[in-house]
Amino acid sequence: MNNCLFCRIVAGEIPSKKIYEDDEMLIFYDIKPMAPVHFLVIPKKHIDNLMELEKTDAALAGRLFFKAQETAKELGCEDGGGRFVVNAKKDGRQTVNHLHIHFLGGCKLGGFGAGIGWQLKNT
Repeated sequence: MNNCLFCRIVAGEIPSKKIYEDDEMLIFYDIKPMAPVHFLVIPKKHIDNLMELEKTDAALAGRLFFKAQETAKELGCEDGGGRFVVNAKKDGRQTVNHLHIHFLGGCKLGGFGAGIGWQLKNT
């Protein structure tokens, strides 16, 4: 996908502050961090979002999450933990149409949805 922001980062066309890279994935710091530790884990294979995973992607998805928690630990968040977030499609507020996992940590985070304008409908 030539116009995909994350595919262009994978291709090296757009710079990123890389944390980890292998044949299947790239992990890099978020350009607009919302916590002291905020990174993204993306597959190098273009998958639009979590709702588009296919059965053949199951092992890759597991490796993405495993490496996300391993990286969080390496960056000092093992004891305090953090938040792993995957947004999917427009209602999930996904802004880049390439599957990605956010990790936010390094501080006590607010309640779910804090700071992003999320509210329950009909409450």
